[in-house]
Amino acid sequence: MTLSNAEEQLMQLLWKQERAIMKDLIEAYPNPKPATTTVATLLKRMQDKNFVDYVQLGRSREYFPKVKKKDYFSKHVNGLIKNFFNNSPSQFASFFTEETNLSKLELEELKKLIDSEIQKK
Repeated sequence: MTLSNAEEQLMQLLWKQERAIMKDLIEAYPNPKPATTTVATLLKRMQDKNFVDYVQLGRSREYFPKVKKKDYFSKHVNGLIKNFFNNSPSQFASFFTEETNLSKLELEELKKLIDSEIQKK
């Protein structure tokens, strides 16, 4: 299951804070801040999708992510590779390295990461 853009923006704030009450989440938004009801609706939808949960703290709810950012991002990247690059990581890598205008230093760092992963296998 995926998140809408608004849900994903809120999820980014929650990943950053790890645990937060509604007031903290709203304060973390850039101006103009969304309405409390908007954030409450998004949190409810995200809870229904099993992305967040909460614990009751008196009259407040402390929300926390149930999905790790790395896992969510990994699923998106794999879906991108499958849907836009014919399930070919090498086509994705070729596109990424050619179209993102990486510097020579950034390409060398990327090569080191790839070489390191090759050594592990």
